[in-house]
Amino acid sequence: MDKPKNTLTSGLLADNTVLSACMVISPVIMCGDTLQNAFALIYAFSAITFLSVMLSSFVPRSLPYTVRIIIYAVIASAVYIPVKLLAQEFYPESIERIGIYYPLIAVNSLIVHQTEVRFFRMKRLNMAGSLIFYILGFDAVMLITGFVRELLAYGTINGSMADMDFLISGLSKPFGGFIFLGLFCGIYRKIRSAAVRQKNEAGSEANVPD
Repeated sequence: MDKPKNTLTSGLLADNTVLSACMVISPVIMCGDTLQNAFALIYAFSAITFLSVMLSSFVPRSLPYTVRIIIYAVIASAVYIPVKLLAQEFYPESIERIGIYYPLIAVNSLIVHQTEVRFFRMKRLNMAGSLIFYILGFDAVMLITGFVRELLAYGTINGSMADMDFLISGLSKPFGGFIFLGLFCGIYRKIRSAAVRQKNEAGSEANVPD
């Protein structure tokens, strides 16, 4: 499958953090079984990732790579503290349910890996725009996953009862989240592959001389 061309907005669809790169999948699988949990994870991931990457962009590139990575982790940990305190006010039940996966967001791949190979090679303004779309890519997957799993597993939408004739209780479990995310990834990659192929065919036809 051809790799989509990297653009400012590629992190949302063409190079989605979860569906394409398979990064930050543990919180989605383990905790993304309700919309409330999804909102808590979206808030944490968005705030921690954006602030951590932007602050880390000021770390001198002259420092050794290992030292830079350690500094990125320290910055993310410092950002995590106020984010967690606010989350306890707005999502107290979800924070308890999410458990260890909440602090793990502070060392997600966008912070400790993509900073060096992607974001810090851009001008700061472009970096901020690209980072936002990568964050939105995760947020979209988290929101869809939380909605579908809650609806089919519990018969509710954000805690409110929905008119469901049948339930799939396994979707509330980690193995159900793993299966759902696997199907989600398969559908996404199939559609992306078809879109790339169609675009290439259209380009080939446009280059054919009359």
